Amino acid sequence: MGDIIEIKDVVKSYKLYDKPLDRLKEAISPTHKMYHKEFIALNGISFNVEKGDALGILGKNGSGKSTLLKMITGVLSPSSGTIQVKGKISAILELGAGFNPEYSGKENVYLNGLMMGFTREEIDNKMNDIIEFADIGEFIEQPVKIYSSGMFARLAFAVSINVDPEILIVDEALAVGDVRFQTKCIDKMKELKSRGTTILFVSHATEQVKRFCNKAVWLKDGVVQASGESSEIADLYEDFMKYNTDDSVNDESLTELDESEISQPDDFIKPNNPDILASITKVELNKDNFRTFDELEVEVEYDVYDDVIDDLLLGVAIYTPDREYIFGPNTHLEKIDIPNIFGRHRVKYIISSLPLLSGTFCIDVGLFNNEGIVCLDYKQEVSNFKITNKYFSEGLIYMQHKWEVIK
Repeated sequence: MGDIIEIKDVVKSYKLYDKPLDRLKEAISPTHKMYHKEFIALNGISFNVEKGDALGILGKNGSGKSTLLKMITGVLSPSSGTIQVKGKISAILELGAGFNPEYSGKENVYLNGLMMGFTREEIDNKMNDIIEFADIGEFIEQPVKIYSSGMFARLAFAVSINVDPEILIVDEALAVGDVRFQTKCIDKMKELKSRGTTILFVSHATEQVKRFCNKAVWLKDGVVQASGESSEIADLYEDFMKYNTDDSVNDESLTELDESEISQPDDFIKPNNPDILASITKVELNKDNFRTFDELEVEVEYDVYDDVIDDLLLGVAIYTPDREYIFGPNTHLEKIDIPNIFGRHRVKYIISSLPLLSGTFCIDVGLFNNEGIVCLDYKQEVSNFKITNKYFSEGLIYMQHKWEVIK
């Protein structure tokens, strides 16, 4: 569809001084003595973003992600290189940035809209949608200095996402806010993406990048370490974060549903907190001790507190005690529909022939929606099991194989 953002050989450097006076000394030094150290935040990065892409930007803190976004939005200028942007940008870089703390929420909507280039009449036309999306009630008329971080997130996101941007930039904004609001934000971002809006999405949650974005860029120490299809880049980044450098893929997993008990039992209690949409209530294994090639069954019981949760999915993952990720499919990826209406439900996850060799292993279970982007409940190391065998092989898993004697 053509490039909407073009970044070529961009460098951004800063002068770092040990103390403020050194800046003055350097400015007036007759011998041009240097009192600063140069810090290069970005070092010659180049990549393009096509119109309609959802691009995930991955990297540790200090890798240059926020600096890059600020240059794309024009808040900062590159020290060298070029950035070309062809479209109107709406960005959430820092929650509440650009808000006047003394203004009310509504007054700040006008302020932010005018800063984005909209007329007051255009903002009036969007005001009801923004207020409805933010859903902060009477606080819309109160000074934002009394807002919580969650209310800041709601209003900032509501303004940025309801002005029909050609490019939407989201920098860790989903880390703040309750589950319902995260779901609302993701749904709106999906809607924008389906209409052709280009989205740059920064998140430390690689699963969000995998499931929402089609492409990704990994920044490391100010350079592009890798770029390409989002799932592949996210896997590379996860591998680096774990080992500083797994693709354990087994096709024996099969999820099987048990919907025989949909009615609410006596201990089914809907929580008072409306932000809790679902919870995992019980996880049971068919046994605690296994041998290689035994059948593993993980039965998960969970409660749904809404009338219906769209796109509800269940994931079961196997880890070593050191949190080495072995295998973790989910019902969305394998196109399995699980019960998602009000009430208590049970789902059974089965590995018919367990390929793991001896050791202790842990089970994680999670409930998500929006293709796994929003976590509703997660139980880490909720259960564990052991595998013991008579000596017949070495390693972590048993792989089907054969020997051929050549000579």
